[in-house]
Amino acid sequence: MVAHLQAVDEELDVYPISVNDRLDSHYFLQFNHDRYERSEFRRKSYRDPEVGFFGLELFFKSHGEAPLGTLPQDHDSLAFLLGLPLEKWMGLVERKFNPLYNWKPVMCDNGQIRLAHPVVQEVMEAALQGHREHKASNEDKAVWTRRKRLKEALKSCGCSDDLCSDDVAVGWIDDWLNEHHHGQRRMPQFQVSIGRALKVAAQEGVLSRTRMGH
Repeated sequence: MVAHLQAVDEELDVYPISVNDRLDSHYFLQFNHDRYERSEFRRKSYRDPEVGFFGLELFFKSHGEAPLGTLPQDHDSLAFLLGLPLEKWMGLVERKFNPLYNWKPVMCDNGQIRLAHPVVQEVMEAALQGHREHKASNEDKAVWTRRKRLKEALKSCGCSDDLCSDDVAVGWIDDWLNEHHHGQRRMPQFQVSIGRALKVAAQEGVLSRTRMGH
């Protein structure tokens, strides 16, 4: 029996979204109405609206699962997810067209076998990509803002325009301060840390005497 299960597992597709991926600020989900209008699932749902309703519920419920966009494969968990008695759920899945239409087993990166749907997977991959790009954009903006303020602080400490306009040197100093300056970047403590950073930068060859402005 174990050997048989292992052979089946080897044939499963590997789900591309990690169980560790999160969309903590994902308060809405993409729904392609035109695609749904033309879908086989919608056409079949008109013949059995009850199955169609719970099928859509599973689409939406899967967005909060781990990995994102998957469902548990055991009937007890699926019934609980929908708030249905097990007997009611079993009655639904025994129909020819049932709420698990187009869901199939996949192997997740934590070794679990769960259910995935190709359309839901596509939506979740797009959402994750957008989330990562948004996060990267925000991080880039935060770095740019922090280094702009550092240039102003360097200038107020008497550093030359050459140094303040040298993005490579300012970036090096910013990285050093992130590691060695504790607390907020407020004077006069910050000025002391800047002095230490400039000394180390000079020793490391990051600066020249003309950049120092001394």
